[in-house]
Amino acid sequence: MAKQPMLKFVTVPRDMPEKRDASVRKQDFSEIYAEFAAAKAEEQSARCSQCGVPYCQSHCPLHNNIPDWLNLTATHRLEEAYAVSQSTNTFPEICGRICPQDRLCEGNCVIEQSGHGTVTIGAVEKYITDTAWENGWVKPIVPDMERDQSVGIIGAGPGGLAAADYLRRAGIQVTIYDRYDRAGGLMTYGIPGFKLEKDVVMRRIRQFEESGVEFVLNCNVGEDLSFDAIRGRHDAVLIATGVYKSRDLGGPGAESQGIVRAIDYLTASNRASNFGDTVEEFESGELNANGKKVVVIGGGDTAMDCVRTAVRQGAESVKLLYRRDRQNMPGSQREVANAEEEGVDFVWLSAPLGFSSGPRSAEPSDASPLSAVHGVTVQRMRLGAPDASGRQAPEVIEGSDYVEDADLVIKALGFEPEDLPKLWNTDGLEVTRWGTIRAEFGSGKTSLDGVFAVGDIVRGASLVVWAIRDGRDSATAILDYLDGEAAAIAAE
Repeated sequence: MAKQPMLKFVTVPRDMPEKRDASVRKQDFSEIYAEFAAAKAEEQSARCSQCGVPYCQSHCPLHNNIPDWLNLTATHRLEEAYAVSQSTNTFPEICGRICPQDRLCEGNCVIEQSGHGTVTIGAVEKYITDTAWENGWVKPIVPDMERDQSVGIIGAGPGGLAAADYLRRAGIQVTIYDRYDRAGGLMTYGIPGFKLEKDVVMRRIRQFEESGVEFVLNCNVGEDLSFDAIRGRHDAVLIATGVYKSRDLGGPGAESQGIVRAIDYLTASNRASNFGDTVEEFESGELNANGKKVVVIGGGDTAMDCVRTAVRQGAESVKLLYRRDRQNMPGSQREVANAEEEGVDFVWLSAPLGFSSGPRSAEPSDASPLSAVHGVTVQRMRLGAPDASGRQAPEVIEGSDYVEDADLVIKALGFEPEDLPKLWNTDGLEVTRWGTIRAEFGSGKTSLDGVFAVGDIVRGASLVVWAIRDGRDSATAILDYLDGEAAAIAAE
């Protein structure tokens, strides 16, 4: 009888890929974790208990077949492992890098709950797909049969790309419209290279191009091309724009120079540091933390990206203000730990009350020097009684205000949807009271015939993995819609 390759969690301890020392990794924008070696990936995969009820799979938004590809990895069948992984996930190498596994699959692993330490699912997922790329197992999409129907997708982020992948496999002609000069959405310009190196995203974009997907970039819908024109060009339209409108801050001095949006700051950094673009705001120092005292306001993963980016840009100091405590922070605890190792100072239970500013140093010929931020007035907070959901609301501690020095303040308070019906001059596209597009759960059908919507523009700011799930689900609904349209034409 063959030796059982799995169930080794009792004898083999949990082990992550080697993490570069903080003093080294904060000098560049390269990913902080090394790759698993083959033997280590097989060893860690073999820790899986192959439980009858895989909570890792049920807590993954994509319901990835995790136990199966762990078994295949442990038994040296990597090409099959990749095929199983790719069957449910358009971007396994990206999810393996940026998914908050500690809140999803790994956090719900059965052996984690029993005290043996979770299987390192994300690291193995990344290893499987990187190996697939190295060995040429990742091929352009070649559908069994081409169809003459076309779908226009607005937004080249994970939701739109996932839908494009599924539709091209069915032979549908796909055109993706995006406002940026490179596809990928926040995977390209929002997430820093130390979490997701850009060549990982770009090689997927090349695969889409080689698969026949057409990209129309630098295209602002509503300005360069109307929404109605896109509807006229295609048999169905999918809206996957994401949410890019930043939540704002009020208070005295909130309009001072040096108070910037997280999305602008991260985009400038990714362009300059990862793509080598010349970015005027980065070169001038407006969106560059070099030599500055930086304060980031927020508690999510975007805030984590900002503080860790500021460290790498050579900030004099980096502090993060969050109005709750560490246990109630929405960002990944793994990211918090990485940031602390890199020298970020977390100021828990604190919130901005206002901003102090003064004239910038100006040339004598400058008659109206700009007012530049030089401090944040901080309110100390405490957590009050739990509400109906059990979450404690922060309360101000009177008389505890103080000023935190700052040359650059980054607002990382989350994102809201833009007013698409107004921007696109479109009647009949219904939105919710939060401004997100009203769409049918599962299918993404909107109030307009043949128009679907997925991802953050429907559910609000969320995870890449949820956008992928929405894109794939909606692509199935679009295929059903197109089949119905084709049948109706045939009947006529």
